[in-house]
Amino acid sequence: MNTKVTTLSNGLRVASCSMPSSQTVAVGLWCGVGSRYEPARIGGASHFLEHLLFKGTRKRTARQISEEIEGVGGDLNAFTAEERTCYHAAASQDHFSRIAEVLSDMYCHSLLDPAEVERERGVIGEEIEMVRDEPCQHAHELLSGEMWKGHPLGRPITGSKKTLAAITRKDLIGHLRSHYHAGRTIFTAAGAVDHDDAVELAGRFLGKLHNGSSLPRQTVPPSCSSPRILIDPRESQQTQLVLSFRGVGAADPRRFAVNLLHVIFGGNMSSRLFQELRERRGLCYSINSSFSTYSDCGSFEISLGLDGANVCKALKLILGECRKLVEKGPSRTELRRACDYSIGTSRMALERAATQNYRLGVSLLSYGRIVPPEDVYKRLANVPISKVQAVAGQTFQNRRLSLVMVGPGPSREEIQSIIQSMR
Repeated sequence: MNTKVTTLSNGLRVASCSMPSSQTVAVGLWCGVGSRYEPARIGGASHFLEHLLFKGTRKRTARQISEEIEGVGGDLNAFTAEERTCYHAAASQDHFSRIAEVLSDMYCHSLLDPAEVERERGVIGEEIEMVRDEPCQHAHELLSGEMWKGHPLGRPITGSKKTLAAITRKDLIGHLRSHYHAGRTIFTAAGAVDHDDAVELAGRFLGKLHNGSSLPRQTVPPSCSSPRILIDPRESQQTQLVLSFRGVGAADPRRFAVNLLHVIFGGNMSSRLFQELRERRGLCYSINSSFSTYSDCGSFEISLGLDGANVCKALKLILGECRKLVEKGPSRTELRRACDYSIGTSRMALERAATQNYRLGVSLLSYGRIVPPEDVYKRLANVPISKVQAVAGQTFQNRRLSLVMVGPGPSREEIQSIIQSMR
């Protein structure tokens, strides 16, 4: 792999990863803004804007945007997160210029037509309701609200029905002009791509994008001083249980130990949680852990779906496994397996152009540079048992726990009693 980065005269960064065996190219246009940077009044503006950039430009209708990429067998999509927004497409290598031009046209020349604004407001309203009707997604959205209560990270990326109704076309134009400038934009390309070609295309299509100011520094969310519990006792066939502990940020050196802790604890079918709650006890179909890292903070989550009558038993087992890792740490065999798993799954994923494209954008936005995968692998391989045990102790603190239950199950008092008894 040959990774290069160039900064254009207007401040826009261009990153590429050449993959000689690839016959496709994946392209991304990244903006370093997301829901975390929105005023509360217009929560969801970044996501709203993401939708609207697909709805027509000065030279293309919404249908023409889709047809130009899908008409050559390509994929076109986008996503909004807490600290970034990305528009991405992929197709065979001979359509590199087409992909770059269409994405750039969307990014720089979208009309934000008033009729489309109102039409898409309705679409996003349905998206909000869809999440609310899907217990697992709804549980995770509620969990973020509890974990980061009172902070922008706790707001839904889509916004609420109230903020969605309040956002005006003027707000969206202002949001675009404030954030969609060269200084916060990254053009990435991976696969069958030459870096000089990527730089030339970025300069041709994005070279006139104006520069602008950097984002204001955001406050770090305060830590919980006691467990937070939220219950939505809706009628359902299965109860969703999600737990979250305060984690580490993207630049925290402990993140490598957290990665291995995640794999050991609930990252795959060999993990402690899967083996104990599914294989040995038969309490659930699936259970897993995950971790999220933002620029200055993060979270460590556990999620599962099960019969509401088994929630107390499952919670005791989960917190019991937390305590075991804090008190004894992992075995040498567990640590080696977790390291091999993390490195192996990463190497397999990075054989895909789309994953390499994602790596380029996230790395530049998170660290201001491209971090070589082999550097990450070396850091993972050098994490000792003591570091994993230490980060387990720092993470699995009941006072830093947020818990959400969606569906029938025990009372708040019963859950609180279990948490207190497992200290």
